[in-house]
Amino acid sequence: MAAPPARSRPILVTGALGQIGSELVPALRSRYGNDQVIASDVRVEPFAGPTGFPSEHLDCTDISQLQDFVWRHDVGTIYHLVALLSATAEAKPQVAWSVNMGSLYNVLEVARRCRCSVFFPSSIGAFGPTTPRDRTPQVTIQRPTTIYGVTKVAGELLCDYYAHRFGVDARGLRLPGLISYVAPPGGGTTDYAVDIFYQAIRYRHYVCFLAADTRLDMMYMPDAIRAMIELMEADPGRLRFRNAYNVTAMSITPAELAAEIRKHIPDFVIEYRVDPVRQAIAESWPRSMDDSAAREDWGWRPKYTLSEMVEDMLARLTERLKSADTSE
Repeated sequence: MAAPPARSRPILVTGALGQIGSELVPALRSRYGNDQVIASDVRVEPFAGPTGFPSEHLDCTDISQLQDFVWRHDVGTIYHLVALLSATAEAKPQVAWSVNMGSLYNVLEVARRCRCSVFFPSSIGAFGPTTPRDRTPQVTIQRPTTIYGVTKVAGELLCDYYAHRFGVDARGLRLPGLISYVAPPGGGTTDYAVDIFYQAIRYRHYVCFLAADTRLDMMYMPDAIRAMIELMEADPGRLRFRNAYNVTAMSITPAELAAEIRKHIPDFVIEYRVDPVRQAIAESWPRSMDDSAAREDWGWRPKYTLSEMVEDMLARLTERLKSADTSE
């Protein structure tokens, strides 16, 4: 990435203890400075990193608390990561709507009042079974069959409305499944691609809840973090879509991922016990997305291939698990 632009107002990251936030917060602090990035979450847990970095409890479903928080810290940009993920949301649809949509509406309304820019992560879950599943276009039919997907489509539209009606600089990405060594699996349908590494390193064995040939788009978290930051730094005049750009890095199946892991752990064994709920969710999503609009408009390019991701993931996660075992 190019040198960061000068910033006069701090960045707020909501849902900072989640899978994306665990890596986005350090990346933003490295780029803009520790005191320019405030991590927040509804959960009361210790934040990673040296003490003294800004971090606070924040419930984004409480608009009064959110409003006070943004005014008090003079926040200029909000990366809004609060959401229940696909499988968890399907088990608690009423809660998912309240959390996913209620918090986003509050963030956009506060952003309107306080003149903040907003990043909202959409997902391949915003598509449905009637969407073209191969090379899914940037603009196409979106009829998701999960509450998670419904909140993502509604979120995209709400961000567009606030951009066009009130001038809020709201931007977003349709993210594929994300693979990370920092945060454990968090209830998503694509989380098999994270859990498989933990099980391969510890036990040389994994039981997969998706069928072997279930093809889905995936991305290594460092690429996803870079995409978010690059989009938010992009010249607004070049952005045709705002909410939300397709981005992807690799289209893989559980069998292909297991085969790549086996190159490093030859005795690794994978079994398949299909979970009908998560399998149905996966089969309603694209097998591959067309991200040419992101490439053309703001220069998006993934850096990690499947083989590079697996090699790096195994090395880094092995070291983390060793450190965790030593500290126990």
